[in-house]
Amino acid sequence: MTDPSELARWNTRFGGDEYHFGITPSGFVAAQAHLLRPGTTALCIADGEGRNSVWLSQHGLRVTAFDFSPVGVAKARRLATRMGVQVDHLEANVNDWDWGARQFDLVAAIFVQIMTPPERSRLFAGMARTLSPGGILLLQGYTPKQLDYGTGGPKQIEQFYTEALLREAFASLEILHLSEHEEMIEEGDAHCGMSALIDLVARKPKN
Repeated sequence: MTDPSELARWNTRFGGDEYHFGITPSGFVAAQAHLLRPGTTALCIADGEGRNSVWLSQHGLRVTAFDFSPVGVAKARRLATRMGVQVDHLEANVNDWDWGARQFDLVAAIFVQIMTPPERSRLFAGMARTLSPGGILLLQGYTPKQLDYGTGGPKQIEQFYTEALLREAFASLEILHLSEHEEMIEEGDAHCGMSALIDLVARKPKN
């Protein structure tokens, strides 16, 4: 169920003509270009204004993306049209998404950190379930040290990611890359400055 106040906050953030997080993909997502296979399917979770889903479509993937903000989804659709690609942009909440409906060859969740721990546990389980055998998971978020920087992300300590949390949550997957690091990022006006990040690339076993 969508929190009306949270929905209103994101609709406001996505309001206006500018793209809050920019129109280029997350640097982390772009760095995984070598893993992409044209013609395969991808799901972008809480995709906002569409920067990652559009980029994946530009690289030949058949992309489904969703976000709970109708304002964000409308801008994502406009971006796809502007870039000349097709993306199935849907309005949906992560808590209501049917993770068992279909499987995807790639699942991307970039800075999806507005949930309570129980909601996050359900999300992570759903992400692993919706991956096809051999499918790739891309996840990026902030670590607790991000509170020192204040350059984006949640304010509640329980919403941050750690290596231990991700290893436990995705124990059923093969971890290809898992790293905490700090770097300068510039992604629109929302993610600017030194940031404490964690990146995960994992593969679902084929058997």
